[in-house]
Amino acid sequence: MVSARKQVEIVYNPDERINKLADEVDKEAAPVSRLTLFSPCKINVFLRITNKREDGFHDLASLFHVISLGDVIKFSLSPSKAQDRLSTNVPGVPLDDRNLIIKALNLYRKKTGSNNFFWIHLDKKVPTGAGLGGGSSNAATALWAANQFNDFLATEKELQEWSSEIGSDVPFFFSQGAAYCTGRGEVVQNIPPPLPLDLPMVLIKPQQACSTAEVYKRLQLDRTSKADPVTLLEKISRNGISQDICINDLEPPAFEVLPSLKRLKQRVLAASRGQYGAVFMSGSGSTIVGIGQSFALYLMFLQHGCVKSIN
Repeated sequence: MVSARKQVEIVYNPDERINKLADEVDKEAAPVSRLTLFSPCKINVFLRITNKREDGFHDLASLFHVISLGDVIKFSLSPSKAQDRLSTNVPGVPLDDRNLIIKALNLYRKKTGSNNFFWIHLDKKVPTGAGLGGGSSNAATALWAANQFNDFLATEKELQEWSSEIGSDVPFFFSQGAAYCTGRGEVVQNIPPPLPLDLPMVLIKPQQACSTAEVYKRLQLDRTSKADPVTLLEKISRNGISQDICINDLEPPAFEVLPSLKRLKQRVLAASRGQYGAVFMSGSGSTIVGIGQSFALYLMFLQHGCVKSIN
């Protein structure tokens, strides 16, 4: 006897789940029950590594700059007083306290005594292992969101200070969009954005990721650039972007970890035929950034599915 099998299609709709949950919380007249926030990523226009510290970290001096690529995070206040619930559109992203969003929410509760928990959906656009600070941005966004739900228990300055406990890049995302960052990256000095908002750029992220730990392990301080970072900052503020300013001391060790990354940068430089103001790696990799306009280059890499065009 053959039994008939019924096919059922199940469609996961995070908006519906979050909105239903928020409606339930709304019954209790919560001041804020749901938020949808943009979580931008960053590039390092230059990145100098100046010293190795006794605590094992490195001192750096870098110009961080946000760009228009980012994730969208939806937060909803949960009736639960036990745990956060995180979902995402990308497989392989951890959904427990390994995720920086959950780390940030745990930190906020620890610092403020809040007992609010959340239902979160992360619409991920920024690739992981790219040197673009996507996870750090998510953490900063989560801290800011938690503070909104809790009627501003902390100042933004306190959020920025606390955020360094999550990661060295996180404090930057409480800046005004461009900052000269020193220390481990947690000392943030706001500056007027030196890159025009309509400046075209292309981001090329290969399939492979660079291990940040492995890149730093191979870093040799005696082989880094000797350029004064303050001078680099003054030059870009005065004259704009140029190849000689976009120094990244992590490029040589990253190219050792991932030799194909060096070849990728060389291909970008060759294909751009001088149409880019600068081509450089962001952070510890593996994204190569081209700032300027080169549609031929864009089309060449678009076919490989590893390019984002931003303007």
